[in-house]
Amino acid sequence: MSRDARWKALLELLVERGRLEVEQAAVELDVSAATIRRDFDQLAEQQMLVRTRGGAVVHGVSYELPLRYKTARRASEKQRIATAVAGLVAPGEAVGLTGGTTTTEVARALAVHPDLASGAPALTVVTNALNIANELAVRPQFKIVTTGGVARPQSYELVGPLANGVLGQITMDVAVLGVVAFDAVHGAAAHDEAEAAVNRLLCERAERVIVAADSSKLGQRAFALICPTGLVDTLVTDTAVDQETVRRFEEAGVRVLTV
Repeated sequence: MSRDARWKALLELLVERGRLEVEQAAVELDVSAATIRRDFDQLAEQQMLVRTRGGAVVHGVSYELPLRYKTARRASEKQRIATAVAGLVAPGEAVGLTGGTTTTEVARALAVHPDLASGAPALTVVTNALNIANELAVRPQFKIVTTGGVARPQSYELVGPLANGVLGQITMDVAVLGVVAFDAVHGAAAHDEAEAAVNRLLCERAERVIVAADSSKLGQRAFALICPTGLVDTLVTDTAVDQETVRRFEEAGVRVLTV
């Protein structure tokens, strides 16, 4: 197992459990305890965990795993969701994409969608996510608009008042939100308030709003509100969502698509 793969596995285990012991991690990853200790020390130097005697813990309840270490989590569900979301976008539309692993998959699904293979432009994509803009910029049929702002290293998203100047001057047909949490009562949310503020403005400038979220995000709450549930038109999620959760969203006026 490469170091990057090992670090990804360690961080995902740590986020799931909150605490991880050296010996336990060594057994689960089938490496030596010395290797795990070295990994923990190096990750602690990058402030991605807190080192403890015999193991490590996450920074706290607001801990946010950097995007580059989240790509493998629920990958198949996110790809199915992304394909479904791409099918809701019509040629020639202006589409807003927030940052996140699911919206990154949406960008990839849009890039290979047969209805969007040509046009002038086939699609206008507005995004505050540097990684999404980078992936789609090579598609000549897409017009890419970035918001400007200060980059957050955790999510590659541009945040801050510089983004407001761009978003205040444009309108979009649809905004696709990647979220940390989406609850029928409390709305869509993110860990970071600056990120949530830009995403909220993206929603406000769109004719319709789609939340793309796997079922683990539903019924959850997070620190910073992006938008109330009433602003969301469609939720696209996976089939593991329980029917009671679906019912609550539908009663709140959200169309729910499961894939």
